[in-house]
Amino acid sequence: MDWHSEEIEKIVRHALDEDIGRGDASTAATTPPKAVARAHILARQTLVCAGLPLAENVFRALDSAIEVVCLHADGSFVEPGAKLVEMRGNAAAILTGERTALNFLSHLCGIATYTRRFVEQLATTKTRIRDTRKTTPGLRLLEKYAVKVGGGMNHRMGLFDGVLIKNNHLAFHSSLERAIQEARRHVGHLVKIEVEVRNLDELRAALSAGADVVLLDNFNPEQT
Repeated sequence: MDWHSEEIEKIVRHALDEDIGRGDASTAATTPPKAVARAHILARQTLVCAGLPLAENVFRALDSAIEVVCLHADGSFVEPGAKLVEMRGNAAAILTGERTALNFLSHLCGIATYTRRFVEQLATTKTRIRDTRKTTPGLRLLEKYAVKVGGGMNHRMGLFDGVLIKNNHLAFHSSLERAIQEARRHVGHLVKIEVEVRNLDELRAALSAGADVVLLDNFNPEQT
């Protein structure tokens, strides 16, 4: 992850603008402008770290002189009470950025921690955990990063980097086989064709037509 990319900076800036609006009224009313403070972020439960560098991005966006130290690497397991991030600098900037930094970290650490639970339960199998496009709008890059940090694997990032034929696409074709054939002609032989199937008949048809990957849609454990 490039934490200094334009996309990450836009995400951080948007989150800060959303919270600050016309200004931090509480901090402005109670905190001397030149006051200096020390602060740290603690883990309140056992978790997998994810997105710690975002805290630095948040505070530095408010004051580039703030000193921020991430005390653990993303992917690390930490226990309750562990210090995750320490910062020193302008008190007003620390108070203003606190909630935005915590929102990012609690969300991403939560995804990574939850993913790790499934990964560990499947450690003795060949099964791998993959994510979906059912992400929070605007946060897909970060949420998919958190899945990888938790030991999962990314499926496709968006509509642009893979072909997945779903039942809605099949509404425009006479058969699943025809849809696969047309998709293959469109993208060529170097792009994998994935097909979502809803029953065993569709599975057989997808395999017969040369689908590279099948996605079992709402199969129960017995059907799977």
